[in-house]
Amino acid sequence: MKHRWWVAAAVACMAALYCGQGWAQSYPTRPIRFVVPFAPGGSTDTLARILSQRLAEALGQQVVVDNRPGGNGNIGMEIVAHAAPDGHTIVLGYIANLAIGPSLYAKLPFDPVKDYAPITQLASSPNVLVAHPSVAARNLHELFVLAKEKPVNFASAGVASVGHLTGELLNNLAGTRMVHVPYKGSGQAVTDLLGGHVQLMFSGFSSTLQHIKSGKLRPLAVTGSERSAALPGVPTIAEQGFPKFEATAWYGVLAPANTPKPVIRRLHGELVKLLKLPDVGQRLEGLGFEIVGSTPEQFGAYIKTEIRKWAQVVKASGARPE
Repeated sequence: MKHRWWVAAAVACMAALYCGQGWAQSYPTRPIRFVVPFAPGGSTDTLARILSQRLAEALGQQVVVDNRPGGNGNIGMEIVAHAAPDGHTIVLGYIANLAIGPSLYAKLPFDPVKDYAPITQLASSPNVLVAHPSVAARNLHELFVLAKEKPVNFASAGVASVGHLTGELLNNLAGTRMVHVPYKGSGQAVTDLLGGHVQLMFSGFSSTLQHIKSGKLRPLAVTGSERSAALPGVPTIAEQGFPKFEATAWYGVLAPANTPKPVIRRLHGELVKLLKLPDVGQRLEGLGFEIVGSTPEQFGAYIKTEIRKWAQVVKASGARPE
């Protein structure tokens, strides 16, 4: 009996190993759907498109970027949570949905921890506070004086976005009442900002850096703990009177929960290789991204830590769950 038990166990282990190797060798068998939960033109979309073509070359299958905006990114995230766990549907996850959403929404259509298999945190990026040239302020002090004299508004990529919470937190700290104007994505928000329909925006660098360099938008502050290499002359919010202030966005790739581990390892390996390519790294850094490339385990742990962190920020900002 003991002999039979050991034989059965050995056969099971060999079968599992063979199955894993089979997944790794055969994957992918068709085009990969790379869901971006926001409209074209924003930082998530930019990051996905930079990586998709090179990822397709590495995997030998087309990688199709599928923009699914709406619900402040929650619609796209829900689609992937319910997709087949075979590695042919992945998502460009964003801090707003994975870490901030659980504290802003009474009921999310997905669980950011249970419904996904983390693959890697791609990058992080501070936001930049930019103003339309018609706004008579060149730093935070001048902005706060202006905001106390007359109504001032600021745009963001949505109610659950880092930009929204950054603005509300700054409102609380400075005693101002800047009015939040939410959009379905960064693209339309930037368009309206350039047109003067809104006055300010807390935006990712990739969405506004070119407009800053051309003089169409004026940077007032960056939201990270240190100045950005992309805009070294722009001071942080902390430098302008609010010590320890930091609000940094981050991005990562995830698959549906229960996606086979060999597939997760394959995707992780290819994505990390791409991040290390000189041309990819230079392009991302030029857009204000700071490359990370964590392991699936590190990314999963980081998501849990960020959920706890942003729960405190949401509470302090006064934002209410929807």
